[in-house]
Amino acid sequence: MTIEVFDSRFAPVAQGAGPLERLCTGAVWSEGPVWMREDGSVLWSDIPNNRMLRWHAEEGMSVWREGVEFTNGHTREADGSLLHCSHGLRAIVRTRFAGSGEGLQALPDEVVVDRYQGRRLNSPNDIVVKRDGSIWFTDPPYGIVSDREGHKAQSELGRNHVFRFDPASGALRSVSDFVEEPNGLAFSPDERILYVSDTSAALRTDGSGHHHIVAFDVIGGQDLANPRVFAVVNPGLADGFRVDVHGFVYTSSADSVQVYHPDGTRLARVAVPEKVGNLSFGGTDGDELFVCASTSLYRIRLNTRGAVRA
Repeated sequence: MTIEVFDSRFAPVAQGAGPLERLCTGAVWSEGPVWMREDGSVLWSDIPNNRMLRWHAEEGMSVWREGVEFTNGHTREADGSLLHCSHGLRAIVRTRFAGSGEGLQALPDEVVVDRYQGRRLNSPNDIVVKRDGSIWFTDPPYGIVSDREGHKAQSELGRNHVFRFDPASGALRSVSDFVEEPNGLAFSPDERILYVSDTSAALRTDGSGHHHIVAFDVIGGQDLANPRVFAVVNPGLADGFRVDVHGFVYTSSADSVQVYHPDGTRLARVAVPEKVGNLSFGGTDGDELFVCASTSLYRIRLNTRGAVRA
C-alpha cells in the first residue's frame, strides 16, 4: 500500500489518491522541487552534480541548467520570479522570466542577498515567501562543510540562523538562531506558525543531534516566538516539507513522506522507495505532490492542495 493512514482525519485526503509514480531518474541527490505553472514543468536541483533538472509530462527529463553553484531549495515570488538557495554563492539568487507558456525565457540571475552584517552567509538551504512579499530562509553549514554540495569554507557567522529579508527595504534580519541546524521551513496556511526543521543529526555519527521540526509563533508578521518541538521524524530527517490547505505538514524522511496534523499527531505516511529530500505541491489543480527522493522525481495525486498555490 502506498499510503498508510494512521488517523481518520487524513482519510478524505487519501480517498481516491493515485499511485506513487516515478517520473524520471538519473540524479545523485535530488532537492528543491518547484512547479512552473507557465509550462507545466517541474524544476529541481541535483546538488552534487551542480545542475538543475527539468521534467515535463510530454518531454520527460532534461538538464535545465548546469554550473548552477549548487542550488538547493527553491520557491516562487508573486510575480513568478524563481528564488534559489545557492550553496556555492552563499546567497539567495533570483531568476526573472520573460515570455509565457512554452516560450518562457529565463533572464540573467541576480543576487538578492549574500551577507548579514557585512559577513557572508553560510549556505542558504530552503526558502519560502510570505504573502507580504518577505523572503524567509534557513542558513545551515551544509554547503561549506565540504566541496560535495558547495565550496568548503569557514563560517563567518559562527551560528546558523533563520533569516527574514525585506525586498522593499533591503533589510536582512535574523529572526531566530534557536534551531541548531535549520533546514526546511514552511508557514501554516494562516501564516501564524512557521515550521522549521532541525537536521543537526545529519552529519554526526555518534547518534547526537536533532531530527525534528520546531514550530514558532509568528508575531506581528515579522518575528518568531515560543519555539517548541512539533514532531520528531523517524527514520531519517525532516529535510524539506510543505503544508496543505488543511494545515497538514508533509515532510521528508528516510523511507517515506510523513504527514502530521497541526496538533503534532502523525496522520499518515506515503511510502517512497528512496530516501526523500524534499517535496512540493503542483499540477494544474495544485493536487499533485512532487517528491524529490535521492536519484528520482516521484509524483502522487492527493485529494488536497498545497497551502501556497503554485
